[in-house]
Amino acid sequence: MNRLSLARMIDYTLLRAHASEADIRKLCEEALSYGFRAVSINPVWTPFCAKALSGGTVAVDACVSFPLGAATARMKIEETRDAVQNGAAEIDMVINVGALKSGYAQYVEKEIAAVVKAARGCPVKVILETSYLSDDEKVAVCEMSLRAGAAFVKTATGFGDGGATVEDVRLMKQVVGDNMGVKAAGGIRTYSDAMRFIEAGATRIGTSAGIAILGDAPEQEEETKENDAHDTHGGR
Repeated sequence: MNRLSLARMIDYTLLRAHASEADIRKLCEEALSYGFRAVSINPVWTPFCAKALSGGTVAVDACVSFPLGAATARMKIEETRDAVQNGAAEIDMVINVGALKSGYAQYVEKEIAAVVKAARGCPVKVILETSYLSDDEKVAVCEMSLRAGAAFVKTATGFGDGGATVEDVRLMKQVVGDNMGVKAAGGIRTYSDAMRFIEAGATRIGTSAGIAILGDAPEQEEETKENDAHDTHGGR
């Protein structure tokens, strides 16, 4: 996979509580320069990023109820509406893990559906926080997300006890098939990491190490030269 195609699969992430305006400005500038798919930010920075990225191809991805997912459903809905009004084109939402672990699966599914509705057509990525869930629970949330109309299921926030694993991505892909995207996030820092998750079924990568990952990816120009040489020599 060349740099251009890989960059368009990366949500370039900065979700630290102490990120400053200068940090967020740099994030946007780098995202535009490298051609990333989106910047993933805390919702307070949505208007700033929407203005900084205006006219470009990089989307604003606001992360709702991040990183715990423990806000009430009403607050998640309002946070989603506010983010969309302020220029977010995508929403990442954290499920209420505690509710799921307590057996309130119906509540979790209704919450996902409510956020999808509040997003007004913007793609919603549902964060499972897989390190806290059993395989049966992971399957259940993927099925809920599919029924609720979400666009993606996502492995982790990067703030939990563990990040993405190849096994979890494979399981999630097995459940949703081609009906939803799978976003791998949490601890992905190298090109080889990213490729392992893509080969396992991930269609989006969330990472703060996007530039380093692209640094190891083959360039489009190199592939083009190889193809031209192949054609020149009659395919030999």
